[in-house]
Amino acid sequence: MTRYAAKFQLGLILGILLLAFWLSADFQQIAAGVALFLLGMMMLEDGFKALGGSVLERLLARTTGTLPRAMGFGVLATSLTQSSSLVSVISISFLSAGLITLQAGMGIIFGANLGTTTGAWLIAGVGVKVDIARYAMPMLALGAVLMFQRGASLRGAGQVILGIGLIFLGIAFIKDGFDAFSARFDLAQLALTGLVGLAVYTLLGAAATVVMQSSHATMLLVITALVTGQIGYDNALAVAIGANIGTTVTALIGAASANYQGKRLALGHLIFNFVTAITALVLIVPLRQSVDLISDLLGIRADDFALRLAVFHTLFNLLGIAIMVPLMARLLRFLERRIASPAPNVSKPRYITADLGTFPAPILTALGNELRHLYENAAHLICEGLNLRLEDLTQSKDIAVTVTRSNDPIMLDFERRYDDKVKSLHAAIVEFAAQKATLALPEATVTRLQELRDAAGAVVRAVKAIKHMRDNTQRFTTVPHGEITQLYDGLRQEIAQILVEIAHIAQATPDARPALWMEEERAALDIEGRAASQRVEGALQTRRITAADATSFLNDSGYAFEAMRALLDAAQLIYLPTDAPKPESVGVTDALAHDTQPTSPATPAD
Repeated sequence: MTRYAAKFQLGLILGILLLAFWLSADFQQIAAGVALFLLGMMMLEDGFKALGGSVLERLLARTTGTLPRAMGFGVLATSLTQSSSLVSVISISFLSAGLITLQAGMGIIFGANLGTTTGAWLIAGVGVKVDIARYAMPMLALGAVLMFQRGASLRGAGQVILGIGLIFLGIAFIKDGFDAFSARFDLAQLALTGLVGLAVYTLLGAAATVVMQSSHATMLLVITALVTGQIGYDNALAVAIGANIGTTVTALIGAASANYQGKRLALGHLIFNFVTAITALVLIVPLRQSVDLISDLLGIRADDFALRLAVFHTLFNLLGIAIMVPLMARLLRFLERRIASPAPNVSKPRYITADLGTFPAPILTALGNELRHLYENAAHLICEGLNLRLEDLTQSKDIAVTVTRSNDPIMLDFERRYDDKVKSLHAAIVEFAAQKATLALPEATVTRLQELRDAAGAVVRAVKAIKHMRDNTQRFTTVPHGEITQLYDGLRQEIAQILVEIAHIAQATPDARPALWMEEERAALDIEGRAASQRVEGALQTRRITAADATSFLNDSGYAFEAMRALLDAAQLIYLPTDAPKPESVGVTDALAHDTQPTSPATPAD
């Protein structure tokens, strides 16, 4: 939808509302009730994000390994939060971050559709039969008090209570409005029968859900209208089917800023709901007969059309699941073909471009994956800057021999490669971390964001250090220069050894990653640095190297050890558990500086 079409739609809706307000005061009360209901749903959703968002995330991560578990999570989460949109947004975020599979995401959507039927049961069984306005008032007061507390949990609980109070008050407003409206007008006269009625009221249900962005609100209106006699039972069934179609628009809007996986999930949601709706329309007669049979068995009165509508809502959603689950494999293959995964681009962010919401797990996972992407680019550039190939090093049985034999010059524009593959990614990571740090996230999440941002800065420092020593390294290692070539090969071997060890750590499971190795290696760097200085001094005293070459090596040795320390800092922050010992603080501002210089030797004249 274009911007102008959206403005036209908004203007049309506002115009219709104003006209209806002018024509009927009772309609004003119904509209106000819908507004209170929608506001309550929003408050309830925000409250569950603050109060139970992390709980939902943990449950989702642990209970979606199989399709039945994923469906169970969808049913449970939607029944508890009464918000299928919240569950859908969490699912899209987790799928975009790679925390769950597409099959698990579809299973959650199937379950969430079934979970929405609990709202219809609550409205039909309690909402329109009990004076719930009397319960709304104390909830509004308690919720407002809790919302102004400092603790995030208390504020979240306040939003949940306030949301429930607003929902109750909205239901009461709508019920009273329809009662008054029915005394003056009889909308039941607009009832349509046969296929025409089925089609028209299905479209009305879909349109109402699209406008209000809530199938719960549509079901509330149709159940209330059904109880007050403003709509016929057959037409109400069609509205319920239409509401199922309209609810897919929320998922489509949520997927607009998602990556290809999120778009696949949204398309799958659309297909599932359309198949369910079409099947329900085709089988409307046997479905109604089945509803009557089940209602009689449950003891639901023949004239209690509200509860019978809830039975129908549940039955046709179960029918959709029964149809689509056996076709899951074909559906997944279709989605993967229809929305192909993009070709990987090493120069652009891959993981942090999707809308990941405000949920800590997908945010940290996506940032961690992007940081590993940055490190991989940097590791390859560091090796090529030293006339090495990372693939040769990781497959080598003797790194020293591989380094010594790597004396063919690798021609590359180091500065341009740095700008394309490292600097742009680093800027995206810093911006992403800064934006997410402004959200209402747990303190541990904000701390981890800072650690990952610091790790990105360490990676950049390592690359810049190698850039400074590249010219001399190429000069002395591509053509034999005696003792000085051996000294530079020694530096290359030290750096290569660390890169290979980090590559092994990246491939290992978290429990198998050796935290002690990094601490030992960091301590050994100081010893190696002093040993390198002593070797240069001995070679200079015996005139095996010139003073100019010694100065160049001492300076480049400083850059080399700075690069190795930075690589160790980055690897420790990226790969080790969060409770492992942390390196000293790594400043992002240092990594952003244009000219990073080593602390020991001065810059050589050459």
